[in-house]
Amino acid sequence: MTFLSLDLTKMLNPVLNWSFIYKTKKAHKKTVILYLSSPSFMKHVLLHMGIKCIKHTLFWGLILLFYTYFFGVNSANFNYVLSFSVFLMPITIGTTYVFIYKLIPEYLLKKQFVRFSIYSAYTFIISTYLIVLSIFYGLIYLSKLDYEAMAPVSRSLFFIIIAVYLVVIIVSGFKLLMLYLRHVETATQLENKILEAQLKLKEQELNYLKMQIHPHFLFNTLNTMYGFALKKADETPEMILKLSNLLDYLLYQIDKPFVLLSDEIAHIKDYIELEKIRFNETLDVTFNSNTIDPELKIAPMLLLPFVENSFKHGAIRNGKLTIEITIHCDSQNLYFKIVNTCSDDTERHHGIGLTNIKKRLAHLYKEKYVLDIEATPTDFTVHLTLKTLSYFES
Repeated sequence: MTFLSLDLTKMLNPVLNWSFIYKTKKAHKKTVILYLSSPSFMKHVLLHMGIKCIKHTLFWGLILLFYTYFFGVNSANFNYVLSFSVFLMPITIGTTYVFIYKLIPEYLLKKQFVRFSIYSAYTFIISTYLIVLSIFYGLIYLSKLDYEAMAPVSRSLFFIIIAVYLVVIIVSGFKLLMLYLRHVETATQLENKILEAQLKLKEQELNYLKMQIHPHFLFNTLNTMYGFALKKADETPEMILKLSNLLDYLLYQIDKPFVLLSDEIAHIKDYIELEKIRFNETLDVTFNSNTIDPELKIAPMLLLPFVENSFKHGAIRNGKLTIEITIHCDSQNLYFKIVNTCSDDTERHHGIGLTNIKKRLAHLYKEKYVLDIEATPTDFTVHLTLKTLSYFES
C-alpha cells in the first residue's frame, strides 16, 4: 500500500488541492481512489475553468483585431475584412491547440521527433487546405466572384499562411517557455527536498555516531570506578567528582555545534586524572597544549575519544603505559598528536571508537581535516590537523 501526493498542476493547471492518491495492488489489478480535500471541489473547478475561458477569449479577441488590421491593409471594405478574419479564426485556433495540447506535449517533449515531424506535416497540410477554403470563401461569398473586391492581402495564400502560423509559433513558443519554467520549478523543489532529506539523514547519522561514542566512553570510566568501589579505595570520591565534570560536559555541551578548545582540553585533563588514579604507578602521561587561541572553537568531544582510545587500547611496556599528547595551533591550523605504547595487534583491535571518530570527522569537517594513523609494533600514533580555523569558528 502506497500513498502518493498529487500535484494538481499536472491535471488542472494549478488551482486545486488533491489530498492523496490511495493506491492498492490486488491480484495484478490496481485500484486508484482519489480523495478530494475540498468539499467545494466542483465550485473551484468551475471557477478555474471560467477564468481560463475568459483568458482564452480575450487572447483570441486580440488575435481577431490583429487579423482585422493585417488583412485590412489597402482595403476600405471593413465588413469584408472582418468577415474574412472571423472565418479564419477557427482555423487558427484549431491549428494552435493541436500544437500546444497534442503535438508538443506528447511528441516533442517526449523526444519522439519523427512522429512530431510527421504529425506536424499533416497539420500543416490540413490547415493549408482550410486556408485555401478561406480564400474561396472570400472570393465566392464575400466579394461575389469579384476578384478586385477582395482585400489585397486576403488574395495571397502565402500571406495568410504567414499570419496563421505567426500566431501558432508565438503561442507554441510561449507554451514551451511555460513548460520549461514549470519543469525548472519542479526540479528545484525536488532538489530542495532531496537536499533536505540528505541533511536530515546526515544529522541522524551524526547523532547515531555520538550515541555510539559517548556510551562507549562512559562504560569504560564507570567500569573503572566500579573496580575502585569494590576495593573501597580512597580515590573513589575524587573519581566521582571528575566524572561529574565530564558528565556535565557530555550532557550539556555536546549538543552545541562548537565549543571552546580550552573546554575540550580541560575535560581531557579531567579524564587523564581519572586514568592516573586507575593506573597508579604504571602510567606516564605527557600533555603539552601551548599556543592555544582562547577563542578557538571545535566540535565537542572531538579530541577526547582519541585520548580515551589510547588508554583503552594502549599496552604497558617496560612497566609503563606511556602516552604523549600535543595540541597547538597557528594562524591557519590546529594540530593534535597522540602517541601511546601498544602491542602488536593494537591497530586490529582499536574497536568501534576510532571508526566512529573517523565518520564523525568526515561529517563535520569534510575536506577540512587530515587524519593520519601510524601503527608500529611498539607505538600507536594519531596525527590530526584541522585546517582553516576561521571555517570552524563560523
